[in-house]
Amino acid sequence: MAVSKEILDKVALNEREYELIVQQLGREPTEVELGMFGSLWSEHCGYKHSKPLLKLLPSKGKHVLVSPGEENAGVIDIGDGQVVVMKMESHNHPSAIEPYQGAATGVGGIVRDIFTMGARPIALLNSLRFGTLTESHNRYLFNGVVGGIGAYGNCLGIPDVGGEVFFADCYSANPLVNGLCLGIAEKDKLVSAKASGAGNLLMLVGADTGRDGIHGASGLASRTFEDEQELRPTVQVGNPFLEKLLIEACLELAQTDWIVGMQDLGAAGLTSAVMESIARGGGGMEIDVNKVPRREENMTPYEVMLSESQERMLVIVKKGYEDKVEGLLDKWELRSDIIGQVTDSDLAIVKEGEKIVAQTPVNLLVSPPFYRLRAKKPSWLSELQSFDASTVPDVKPRQCNSTLLRLLASPNIASKERVYRQYDHQVMNNTVVFPGSDAAVLRIKGTKKGISLTTDGNGRYCYLDPFLGGVLAVAEAARNLVCSGAEPLAITDCLNFGNPEKNDVYYQLKECIKGMARACREMQIPVISGNVSLYNETKGEAIYPTPVIGMVGIVNDIHRYCTMSFKDEGDLVFLLGGPFSLKRRSGVRSQESKGLEASDSRLETNEDGLGGSEYLELVHGLVKGRPTIDLDLERRVQKLLLEAIRQGFVKAAHDCSEGGLAVAIAESCITGNVGFRGEDWRIVGRLDSVFFGEPHPSVIVSVSPKSIAKLNRIARRWRVPLTWLGKVGGKRLLIADSHQPKAYIDLPLGRAERAWRNGLKV
Repeated sequence: MAVSKEILDKVALNEREYELIVQQLGREPTEVELGMFGSLWSEHCGYKHSKPLLKLLPSKGKHVLVSPGEENAGVIDIGDGQVVVMKMESHNHPSAIEPYQGAATGVGGIVRDIFTMGARPIALLNSLRFGTLTESHNRYLFNGVVGGIGAYGNCLGIPDVGGEVFFADCYSANPLVNGLCLGIAEKDKLVSAKASGAGNLLMLVGADTGRDGIHGASGLASRTFEDEQELRPTVQVGNPFLEKLLIEACLELAQTDWIVGMQDLGAAGLTSAVMESIARGGGGMEIDVNKVPRREENMTPYEVMLSESQERMLVIVKKGYEDKVEGLLDKWELRSDIIGQVTDSDLAIVKEGEKIVAQTPVNLLVSPPFYRLRAKKPSWLSELQSFDASTVPDVKPRQCNSTLLRLLASPNIASKERVYRQYDHQVMNNTVVFPGSDAAVLRIKGTKKGISLTTDGNGRYCYLDPFLGGVLAVAEAARNLVCSGAEPLAITDCLNFGNPEKNDVYYQLKECIKGMARACREMQIPVISGNVSLYNETKGEAIYPTPVIGMVGIVNDIHRYCTMSFKDEGDLVFLLGGPFSLKRRSGVRSQESKGLEASDSRLETNEDGLGGSEYLELVHGLVKGRPTIDLDLERRVQKLLLEAIRQGFVKAAHDCSEGGLAVAIAESCITGNVGFRGEDWRIVGRLDSVFFGEPHPSVIVSVSPKSIAKLNRIARRWRVPLTWLGKVGGKRLLIADSHQPKAYIDLPLGRAERAWRNGLKV
């Protein structure tokens, strides 16, 4: 072997892969070729460990126009000649090293994926994971990431409308920073990331090229890291004001017939942008690195080809139209340089002046070997899953108040206003439902419809049961959209895992994807784009397996959206689904419950729902058990809820997730600034299971008394359990049994609100 193991490690290739390259080329690769192979065959660009598994995910549907891998982002037809373009990506390792710039350039990268297709970005969301904030370094990472996201997105004038934040020790050295961008385009104006037509020109637009980001794809995103100092130079530096000019220029360019396609320069820089677009076009290319504008002296061809400097675009210009394209870009004060052309060969040729520094078949560069590794269930998992709730004490009636307050103040449940108040979520004047609800809702101007967006994923669930965790990630995202009044249409995902070359991690990856696929098929929601982020571990410690689901849905009538907040005094609150048997006493028929079917006298859970719950970890310090879900009931609950919201009589809807039923009721009270009275709860079994367990699916809704019959009728048709919980009103949160001397929960609304609003302290 002509190169050392140290060099191969630097470009993320193993000895077997190097030998395969030599065999296919019939010679040793040049330095530039080796760097290009390392980047394009890396996990980040080539998906060599994950692509065989990703094929399990359904990607076709009646609304799908572009599926995963076909272009930079997925595309959904939403009618009226319009399409939604959507993608989610990660910037985990860069954010661990330089949190502000890592997160900021993550925003820039995902935005470029959208406008390169001719779509105007109209919404950002982010899904973040950090270690516990009691540690100063985690607070540093948290503040840097949130600041970077806010600064870059706010400068672009794109609203950040939602997301999620979760804290656990396993993310301390490896935070997750997943960003989603969604854009709107005219269906007949989409631009392809394809370079075709011999003689057409390759134009580099935007920032000059520097040494930042070299080995970002191969060295940073495709292996674990031990020393952040060694990788600090691989983190890029962003310029959002230049990106704003690129957005406007590229969108204007998309309206012309002067170009063949566009491609952003992200991971692996010129190497990835040129090779992937040429591969889509089926031809070859020739470029001269001396024509690439640089901001640093004495850069080598290797550095130019692998630089990940930000705010750069590759435009494939029709021959003869280069002056028009250059004139348009000049108007936006953007530099543009012709660096090469499309050829009719199958070769990728890179020159430095007249000297050829790389010459290799395009298909070889973009065809990494794929690995099917051994998936082995870890021995420790069965012990965690066999957890018996009876081994921990139940919450006592006198402890229910304090336990609820502790949960409301938990950083995983408490208000995330501390985060989203740093983001401009009203710019563009499209946002109808702001951050803090189950899902964001945006109007589509010029139509009566809207879209709803959410990101969801619970790594703790996936740690305890990867398959069910994958199912739940899809189910909860869909449930949150339906709570807003939207029909789920499509998914983009970001799959965050440890080192897949370890049997237990590959098991987690495989099972999570199988679970996601099962839920997608059952609920008929296709995956249209996504990203895999592996090797998320430091010094041998992996993160929780964390699949994050970004989902978009359609709101047929923007005036019929729904939020989580209770609205009016006297409204009645019901539970949809759940394993609960929560019913009125025999022979007792209150005025409020007229219209409901006869019921018996108990309030209990058929399953404890404590496995993997926030309550179990917060109160008992345990991450054990298994999450639970009835997927068929999930589908029926969502059908029922969507139909009821579209009929216009549901005033509030809120998913019961982290913290369980009591937390969901409290959140609807707090955000609506109105209390709740449930005075006839006769609980059989564990109190903690009823109040704080997390069985799925469970949704609370509020309706006016005159709408009970409508709700009951739809619930019967969809065969969904419907349980009356109580009444909206007053300024207290009260849950009691009228036959018991003291209420289970009795709190002034203001006290619950203070716990919830002040829980996230940095």
